[in-house]
Amino acid sequence: MNLTLKQYIDWVQSWKLNPSEVVKYYFDKAQKLNQNYFSFVRFHEQYVSDNINQFSTRTLHAAPIWIKDIILTKDYISSCWSHMLENYVPPYSATCFLNLEKNWWLMIWKTNMDEFAMWWSTENSYFGNTLNNHWTNRVPWWSSWWSAVAVASDSCIAALGTDTWWSVRQPASFCGIVWLKPTYGRVSRYGVQSMASSLDQVWTFTKTVEDARILLSSIAGFDSQDSQSDPRADVFDFLEYSDPKNLKIWLPLEVLGEWLDPQVKAKFLETIEKLKSAWFQVDEISIPTLAYSVPMYYTLMPAEVSTNLSRFDGIKFGLQDDTSNFDSMMDYYSRVRSEWFWEEAKRRILLWTFVLSSANYEWYYLKAQKARDQLKSDFNKIYSSYDIIIMPTVPEVAWKIWERSDDPLKMYLADMYTIPANMWWLPAISVPIWTINDRGEDMPVWIQLMWNVRQEKKILDLWEWIEKNN
Repeated sequence: MNLTLKQYIDWVQSWKLNPSEVVKYYFDKAQKLNQNYFSFVRFHEQYVSDNINQFSTRTLHAAPIWIKDIILTKDYISSCWSHMLENYVPPYSATCFLNLEKNWWLMIWKTNMDEFAMWWSTENSYFGNTLNNHWTNRVPWWSSWWSAVAVASDSCIAALGTDTWWSVRQPASFCGIVWLKPTYGRVSRYGVQSMASSLDQVWTFTKTVEDARILLSSIAGFDSQDSQSDPRADVFDFLEYSDPKNLKIWLPLEVLGEWLDPQVKAKFLETIEKLKSAWFQVDEISIPTLAYSVPMYYTLMPAEVSTNLSRFDGIKFGLQDDTSNFDSMMDYYSRVRSEWFWEEAKRRILLWTFVLSSANYEWYYLKAQKARDQLKSDFNKIYSSYDIIIMPTVPEVAWKIWERSDDPLKMYLADMYTIPANMWWLPAISVPIWTINDRGEDMPVWIQLMWNVRQEKKILDLWEWIEKNN
């Protein structure tokens, strides 16, 4: 079937499709494919049964969508794919999910993820790994890979994920679909289990840029329950395509460094030449502070992670054990947190403890905050003269499963192109537009566009232009 959202809406309205039959088709297909890819953790037959008749008569006609397990849904388990929250049933739903319901999307099921969205190329989920649907010997990438695999394998029309620095962009790119990161504050974070609160944002996975416009308009909006929600988030000025003209594009010289795979670099530069030949201005400009984005991020992020995870101690939140079996509360906390958190969560908690200790707070944490402010200032200066940033999404193609699991530092360094959008709350998009051969397999390669805050329309317009002219 391989429906886009726009096709689904048009065909239901013209009576070419029956919503119940489409939902059943995707339900059956997802259950079958899940045996191979393990993208889904829970199928919500009762939710579908309770809502499909009502939803199918409204605007989006019960368009089937998949929700990341970190997004809370009232009365349905939201485990964040952690043993710590294995059977947690929240008493309320996330705002972005409620907005989906208001627009008559239909949640079919919850999907796989790394524990508490702490990526480890799908190798850090308590319940099991997800495989790349195109190349089952390769990783689908980080914590939102389940959504990417679900959409790429046509197990659904669209999906929601969350991204802290690349966990939507890189999986979408590795699996060959469209992702869109809105401006921080455009979509409410209320009811989304935070990994790093100042960096997290709900994002979209779709098959086309046109679908991305529709899905973003369904989940965006001001929310008084989120202290960082943008009062201007209700302005949906990005729905209609218009030809991008007279754009000035900035290419940071630092992104073309030695860590960029030669084949990826060659394809990326081909696109730059196409833009120049189409009379777009593309200038290569150095921004030295960009090189510090990775250490900056990996200093600040664990501090927020550990703060957000401190509540999961087996008393306030999380699975509980029999305290009478322990000599002290310290023994209880140590056992619960060491056994019920996975390795990456524990690694980040320990890193935070080091960074925020009294001996290191000023030397590491405060320095990283000052560096973040400096880089933001540098970006603002660039944006005073340029409209958009262009760079690769990832410096290399998807690697094979377990190929990097023993080298966390090398995996961390793959993030330098995607971190800036989260650190400075910028909207961004990435779509694969070429392939290269890697060890006998044709793998997708992609580029990423970042614009200034609240400029989603310009990103979407330029990307549609690239799609049409590639």
